[in-house]
Amino acid sequence: MNEFPPNFTVGMIGGHGQIALKATALLSAAGHRVLSAIRNPNHAADVERAGGEPVVFDLERSSGDELARALGAADTLVFAAGAGPGSGPERKETVDYQGALTTMAAAAELGARVVQISYIGVATAPPESMGVDFAAYQRAKYAADLALEASGLDWVIVRPGTLTNEEGSGRVTVSSQLDRGPVSRDNVAQVLAEVVARPELGSVAFDLLDGDTEIGQAIATLGS
Repeated sequence: MNEFPPNFTVGMIGGHGQIALKATALLSAAGHRVLSAIRNPNHAADVERAGGEPVVFDLERSSGDELARALGAADTLVFAAGAGPGSGPERKETVDYQGALTTMAAAAELGARVVQISYIGVATAPPESMGVDFAAYQRAKYAADLALEASGLDWVIVRPGTLTNEEGSGRVTVSSQLDRGPVSRDNVAQVLAEVVARPELGSVAFDLLDGDTEIGQAIATLGS
């Protein structure tokens, strides 16, 4: 594992997402440097307002070596990218899976840790009623999680429940397996910031819901 300085540098992959911007603001406020990889240069101002440094980078058309060069100071890479609603199976493959592999390759070159956002129930194939796009999303995310677990890197996989826009309570439930339920984007961002700041956690995957335990205390239990 790397020796992490008190103030370290985070590469935020998919830096314009809602959770990524919230986490960027929290990390920046805590004194950490956030290099936010974004595809669209028009999103740079949003990243800057959150306290991050925009790095224009096309994840789907680039290699791990190129990502490593773009984020060369990073101690931790947070994979928060996703093809998003409305995208078809092809982009689920190129962003949610291949993009994760590119991030892992960059982390291996940099000697960096990877924090990856997944979702609760990722290992279970969805019902047909969810449609082919969601099925492709599930396959891509699950394959990305398996690849990270087998990568030999230092990693954390965060599996949130159903995302809401409720104000963050700062209190959550974490476990290796939970039933589906809601979690605010605010709380997910706070958990990401807490996980990033705790490299001593080692490699762990956990489900995340809104709950009753203060976030710092909840994350501390994962390393015990």
